[in-house]
Amino acid sequence: MAFLASLLLFLGGLLLVRLVQLLVSVRRGQSGTGVPPRTTPARTMIVMGSGGHTAEMLRIVERLDGERYSPRQYVIASTDKTSVVKVIESEVRRQPDTQKQMYEIVTIPRSRAVHQSYLSSVATTVLSLLSCVPIVLKARPELILTNGPGTCVPVCLVAFLARLLFLNTKCRIVFVESFCRVRSLSLSGRILLYIVDMFVVQWPELLERTATTRQDVRCFGRL
Repeated sequence: MAFLASLLLFLGGLLLVRLVQLLVSVRRGQSGTGVPPRTTPARTMIVMGSGGHTAEMLRIVERLDGERYSPRQYVIASTDKTSVVKVIESEVRRQPDTQKQMYEIVTIPRSRAVHQSYLSSVATTVLSLLSCVPIVLKARPELILTNGPGTCVPVCLVAFLARLLFLNTKCRIVFVESFCRVRSLSLSGRILLYIVDMFVVQWPELLERTATTRQDVRCFGRL
């Protein structure tokens, strides 16, 4: 019994050290160091929101080289039928031949609906988090792109945990804050600020407010 307790304590210590190391490297913008140049396409997971989030993300995705960022897996809330249609339309414009298309769409329960109270959203977020585990572990994305919808929180948390536990150390997360966020971060941004590999804002005013928290926050203007 004492041996088992000692073993658990040792493993817990190793996990804590790994967590601190990972958080520090992300905070300092060093989590991408040591990654060799790519010679093969990157498995890309794109988390869509609804309305403006989807429009913004599709503008970003449509600029990507489809050959370098493939296959693409879109994660969409199960109630967001509009985003499904928009994604399909975008991918058809990229490649009309269905035999050559390199994407798929998966749905998860919405973690938090618009105007839903924070208290009641705890249960829905846990449900969404659990549904993301098999999706993220099976897809093993090397890049996750998101721009702040609530759906992205469970996806990014599962990806971070998979990296923490050495289940997918190649995954990198890029968070682009929505254009409508001028002076303050979204709730998703505040939650994920410390665990994503690249955090991008679209306004200089917001850059000034977040630069004191992370050294490597980027601002490229409107994307």
